[in-house]
Amino acid sequence: MRTIGRSAARTAVRTARDAISKGGEKASEMISAAASALDKAAKRGSIHKNSARRRRSRIAKAATKAKKKT
Repeated sequence: MRTIGRSAARTAVRTARDAISKGGEKASEMISAAASALDKAAKRGSIHKNSARRRRSRIAKAATKAKKKT
C-alpha cells in the first residue's frame, strides 16, 4: 500500500512539473492534483510529512516563477 501512494505522488509531481514547463491553464489543475497526492501519501505514511510539504512548496515556487516569465 505504501508503494502505491509513493508512486502516485511521484507521477503527480512529474506531470505537474511538465504542465508548468509547458504553461497553459492545465498547470493549476495538475499542481492541485500533485498537492493532493502528496498529502495522501504523507497521510498513509508512504513519505514523511515534511517531505510532502517541501515538494508542494517547490512545485508552487516553480509555478510562480513560470507565471512571472510569461
